[in-house]
Amino acid sequence: MAKIEVLSREVQVLTVKEEDYICITDIARYKDAERTDYLISNWMRNRNTAEFLGIWERINNPAFNPIEFDGIKKEAGLNSFILTAKQWIQRTGAIGIVSKAGRYGGTYAHKDIAFEFASWVSVEFKLYLIKEFQRLKEEEHKTLGWDIRRNLAKLNYRIHTDAIREHLIPPELSAAQTALVYASEADVLNMALFGKTAAQWRSENPGEKGNIRDQADSAKLVCLSNLENLNALFIAEAHAQPERLRRLNQIAIQQMRILTGDGNLPKLGTSKKDDDE
Repeated sequence: MAKIEVLSREVQVLTVKEEDYICITDIARYKDAERTDYLISNWMRNRNTAEFLGIWERINNPAFNPIEFDGIKKEAGLNSFILTAKQWIQRTGAIGIVSKAGRYGGTYAHKDIAFEFASWVSVEFKLYLIKEFQRLKEEEHKTLGWDIRRNLAKLNYRIHTDAIREHLIPPELSAAQTALVYASEADVLNMALFGKTAAQWRSENPGEKGNIRDQADSAKLVCLSNLENLNALFIAEAHAQPERLRRLNQIAIQQMRILTGDGNLPKLGTSKKDDDE
């Protein structure tokens, strides 16, 4: 459940089977906060609305009942005709409109239908609704992109830890000693990309949630994923840790230059001042 603010009014957005449904009860409140159900019913009894809803259902709903719809369309627009959202759903098997009870209860409509209802309520409200809805989807896409990259880094880290377990951890090591080996190799990657260990980052950022990798942007997460695979390869080839660290740092600088146009990462063995010079 997401929320957007349109002209100082909160509008809820619900995901149903990977489709976006907007609360038309919230939209109706813009016109009359006390009679939202009446407004929705009044809109649905309009002949043009009935035709629009029927066409939408025929396009998107294989189980739509066309016989019931034909009966509704004949009555639509008559003074005696009444149609509620629940009646529409029950009679036709419609999926474009849903009624939800509980804390976030109300009548929700697929975004195509919700925008049509918003036009009937207020053209101005519709335009701002579309703008805020688009902003919401842009933010969701940004978050999704970051999550995919973060999860990719986590999956590749399994390749990294398998290489450590196979090549660097003798069977006689205790659990505590094994944990130190894993932590040491994790910090090889941290040093190569971020220029500091996980412990150093925590000491510098005591109020931050998560860890140093949770704060990384998308470019660094892509680079980190590549470094994990490369370090696993270098471990399998029996390169010493100092040599691996030096090579990974060089690769990180090169990749960040390609990804962002800026390879200004700390070079191992040099200060930031030396790098700038």
